[in-house]
Amino acid sequence: MKKTLGLLIALALAPAAAPAADLLGLYNEAKGYDAQFAAARASLDAGRERLPQGRAGLLPTVGASANTVWNETNTTPKNPVPGVSIGRADYNTHGWAVNLTQPLFRWQNWVNYTQAELAVAIAEAQFTQAAQDLIVRVAQAYFDVLQAQEVLASTQAQRKAIAEQLESAKRNFEVGTSTIVDTHEAQARYDLADAQLIAAESDLSIKRQVLRTVVGKEHEDLKSLKTGVDIPQPQPEDINQWTKQAETANIGVQLAESSNEIADQEISKQRAGHFPTLDAVASRSSNSFGNQPFFGGYDNTATTLGLQLQIPIFAGGYTASKNSEAVALHQKSLADLEAARRGAALQARQAYLGVTSGLAQVKALEAAQVSSQSALDSNKLGYEVGVRINIDVLNSQSQYYDTRQKLMKARLDTLLAQLKLKAAAGNLTEADLKAVNALLD
Repeated sequence: MKKTLGLLIALALAPAAAPAADLLGLYNEAKGYDAQFAAARASLDAGRERLPQGRAGLLPTVGASANTVWNETNTTPKNPVPGVSIGRADYNTHGWAVNLTQPLFRWQNWVNYTQAELAVAIAEAQFTQAAQDLIVRVAQAYFDVLQAQEVLASTQAQRKAIAEQLESAKRNFEVGTSTIVDTHEAQARYDLADAQLIAAESDLSIKRQVLRTVVGKEHEDLKSLKTGVDIPQPQPEDINQWTKQAETANIGVQLAESSNEIADQEISKQRAGHFPTLDAVASRSSNSFGNQPFFGGYDNTATTLGLQLQIPIFAGGYTASKNSEAVALHQKSLADLEAARRGAALQARQAYLGVTSGLAQVKALEAAQVSSQSALDSNKLGYEVGVRINIDVLNSQSQYYDTRQKLMKARLDTLLAQLKLKAAAGNLTEADLKAVNALLD
């Protein structure tokens, strides 16, 4: 009774086992740890500053200055005038000035402001792209660990099954019902399984470290896919609709479109180098002079208001050359935009086909797994009654565990292809990750 009571107390005081981590939880960890995502967030903050920088060219500028100077003069006339004494004079001068300039017409400044708005849009789109990329990278690393775990589990189970078959072959050889060949075949398969087990353990360790570089810590226990999970079809089930959406909504296409608009605005900006500029100017200044020869000390205060017009005439061909450069760069941006659209369409088609072919593979491999299990059971029974040889059982075991691994890989690849399809279409969000996370056990 005392031992039972002590055991219950120990169990109550023992720390609870940590729950298995899931895909959504690791994504939330990655948002606070991943270096690439942190860099994208900082880049977004920097990009948003382009708007106030562009707006500054439309607002007035105010500057102030001040000075103080000590003067020492010594005057000696070439032709002295009787009764007039000119000699040394020491005095101080100081003053201040405030200047204001308000641009009234500077076309390049207006273009700068428009380009700044587009630059902010680019920064926002780049951050959205980084967020989508993080979802895909976390899912890829997570699924790689699940696949490595499945390979390890299958290899361990296969090794155990081969060990049982090896013992059976040894017993049958001892009693004379089988040849030494069966034992050697089983031993060879067992040794190969040992090597495969070492490789599987190493691969799992590597995959866990890759996941750790994204989320910040290593997780020993991850939720796996539910048994017999039903992966949904992509909606809509039309590759052409996905392709059309990718050609307009893909983040890379949006970035190329904004870059093209900036390049188009740059032409107008460079042409503005031929335009006159008009500013409103105002100033207020004050200067104080100390005791000077002849005049004594005095103060001088001035206020000015006016308009300032500047007309460019010739700058050595620089403005014309910059305009030609802007036109060429605009043509380049048009080609880049077309390349982005074609690339997005290709990504969407590849991802869609990856999903559909993956679903077909999953269905076929599910049937193959059932068949492989039946074949394994039949070969085991046939070996026991003497109508099958040891190599038949070993081959059926290898086929079953190979099918099991391929089925897991097909399911994980299909889920990853679904996320990549959403990313290609430009609408991958955390909600899509939650939908995949709901398929985990």
